[in-house]
Amino acid sequence: MQLKRAMTSRHLFMISLGGIIGTGLFLGSGLTISQAGPLGAVLSYIVGGTIMYLTMLCLGEMAVHMPVSGSFQTYTTRFIGPGIGFAVGWIYWLGWAVTVALEITAAGSLMDRWFPNVPVVIWCVLFTVILFGLNAISAKAFGEAEFWFSSLKVLAILFFIGLGGAAWFGWIDMAAERPATLFANFTANGWFPNGALGVLTTMIAVNFAFQGTELIGVAAGESSEPEKSIPKAIRNTVWRTFIFFVLSITIIGALIPYESASGISSPFIMVFDAIGIPYAADLMNIVVLTALLSVGNSGLYAATRMLWSMSQEGMISKKLAIVNQRGVPMRALAFTMLFAMLSLLTAFFAEDTVFIWLLSIAGLGAQVGWISISASQIAFRRQFIKSGHTLDELKFKTPFFPVLPIVSFSLNLLVLISLGFQADQRVALYLGVPFFLLTWASYHLFVKGKHLAAKSEQQAASSTLQDE
Repeated sequence: MQLKRAMTSRHLFMISLGGIIGTGLFLGSGLTISQAGPLGAVLSYIVGGTIMYLTMLCLGEMAVHMPVSGSFQTYTTRFIGPGIGFAVGWIYWLGWAVTVALEITAAGSLMDRWFPNVPVVIWCVLFTVILFGLNAISAKAFGEAEFWFSSLKVLAILFFIGLGGAAWFGWIDMAAERPATLFANFTANGWFPNGALGVLTTMIAVNFAFQGTELIGVAAGESSEPEKSIPKAIRNTVWRTFIFFVLSITIIGALIPYESASGISSPFIMVFDAIGIPYAADLMNIVVLTALLSVGNSGLYAATRMLWSMSQEGMISKKLAIVNQRGVPMRALAFTMLFAMLSLLTAFFAEDTVFIWLLSIAGLGAQVGWISISASQIAFRRQFIKSGHTLDELKFKTPFFPVLPIVSFSLNLLVLISLGFQADQRVALYLGVPFFLLTWASYHLFVKGKHLAAKSEQQAASSTLQDE
């Protein structure tokens, strides 16, 4: 059986938002401002959003023409090379599987605020069951759950932008003294308090914060009308995410002195406190909890579909491609959740070693995915034209080819290389690069023969069906 095309454009849009809007915005934005200053943080998010937009334009052309759940892993396999595609698939799967464990652990820790006497592990087990259940019911059930998860986050951001913006312009009174002028915080310590290096360092973290938009491509294989829903989801996700992030950072930077930003868990809570919102911490705790579960929900979906796609192509065990009557690849889902649970155990028994290493690979996996999208689009367009097709056949075209995908590839590669200049993130390269090379070598040593045989069988079966 195949996956079912049960998701609409609103599902795709919210799935993508669900993978983006999380702790990076709600908890990490304060650190961004403290490193780059208010203006530098805004510029960093603008640059990060631009890179996201370029990458999604590259993904859109391929996802509309070939809507498959393997997305960029499948495109990399077909248009660049199966060994590279195999490595990209595994490192991306690993990244999301580990992220699921991270989000569950963080969500369990948040519950300690309200239930200090309940062990965190109890909440982790409960959230694990919930996320597994949402993904096991059906793709439509997952899409609906993610729609409502993400809707709450979007409403919280809109509420924050509206209230924070009113306080910024002096339209409502604040419990704490607001800046003397509208842009006082932006110029109080110079344009970039920590210099250009502080801004560049923040741009690397910000680019990671935007990652998750590629889930549109992963979910394309279960979209009901991909030629309509995918372009619409990309447009809506990109410009709304761009606005949400940039406006939120601008308001935070205007209302909170940058020296104070690094010492708080959430700048959103500090803004609410400054305005005088009662129970601000509890309200934001609910929003952040929802954000964590939403990202975990999207991550479990993405990792499961990546395994299913690789199994379909004959790269891993065919058992992982088995789909139940509801169109859910249960074995791939169970395997992913099992690995996530093992990662979850390291959060309690090896927090300072193994789990931190795995999280470093998680960030690297997402960045590798973006690089492969840009590279695959270049190869896809050239092969498409070489095969005798015309651009008129493409229902969605990446503009300014080949300049745009080359710029996208270069900027994403630059972000990856820049990790080597950050002491706290360098471990991602130390672990991720050997892992990538190991999986690439494993394909050529152990997988290639089985993959080619499976591919031949599929082609033979397809020819037989056509003859009949």
